[in-house]
Amino acid sequence: MKVSAVVCTYAMDRYDVFSDCVDSVLAQTYDPLEIVLVVDGNEAVFERVQEDYGDLEDVVLHCNDENQGISYSRTRGAEIATGDVVAFIDDDAVAENDWVAELARVYDETDAIAVGGHVAPDWVTTKPDFFPEEFYWLVGCDERGMGEHMEELRNTYGSNISFRRDVFLNVGGYDENTGRHGDRHIQAHEAPVCIRMANEYGKGVIYNTDAVVHHKLFDYRGEFRWLVFRSFWQGYSKRIMDLLLPESKGDKNEYLGQLMLEFVPDRLSALVGKPSMPKAKQLVTIFVFTAAVGFGYLYGLIDVDRSRLITETDSPTGN
Repeated sequence: MKVSAVVCTYAMDRYDVFSDCVDSVLAQTYDPLEIVLVVDGNEAVFERVQEDYGDLEDVVLHCNDENQGISYSRTRGAEIATGDVVAFIDDDAVAENDWVAELARVYDETDAIAVGGHVAPDWVTTKPDFFPEEFYWLVGCDERGMGEHMEELRNTYGSNISFRRDVFLNVGGYDENTGRHGDRHIQAHEAPVCIRMANEYGKGVIYNTDAVVHHKLFDYRGEFRWLVFRSFWQGYSKRIMDLLLPESKGDKNEYLGQLMLEFVPDRLSALVGKPSMPKAKQLVTIFVFTAAVGFGYLYGLIDVDRSRLITETDSPTGN
């Protein structure tokens, strides 16, 4: 079974971390492996990529005509790919050497149509003592309660997810109205494609915690204001998800219940049993981030009109 690993990038100031990512994919133990590198409309970056990787076997290069966003770039990468399975990793992550082998193993041993793995935080700076593991999803890493090994989930995160290529393309790939695109803050990147996949095929994503990538977290991802801001826009994005895909509501409500009924009482008990300032900070932060998500969702209720949103999504110029 041939696997195509897709890495997308767009800015020269990310080139060093992008190179670390590509080098980790080149070092994979799995064969046959194709690597598809997509540059999102930056000719200077593409020239550098051509210089560094253009002569390597089983490496395919592509540059978008203009900046289209991560969702477009990933789907374009899957269209270019020739593998039976297409695996995605963020350009600021580093894969362990058996990452692809572990993803492929699940396809070989089961009837999976999508497989994800563990995204571990790799703090480039000191991890802030106020940041609770329950909210690691804000920075694209697996949070507390993410799921059990080999459990079927709705989706894993974009830095470590794979699909059977025909399935991925059959459901339309990533929604170009979601994901990073310039300054746009619509999150909810993996959920739409995985919900469409579940609707079409009745299956989710198998979570193999042995398939590991390390996601670099730079200074700004540990700033309290940035995290509150991101929480707000995550809430806003959840409102959009509820409008476009109403079936997504259950997953969100289930995690909120687990957070408030299981994790918060656990933290209160730990704080009372052995008080510490970091424990207190993290407990308070859980409520602050939850409130910010809620305010973002409420803002979405006011700001987003369902009929307009659906019209923009269906329009060829709506992205």
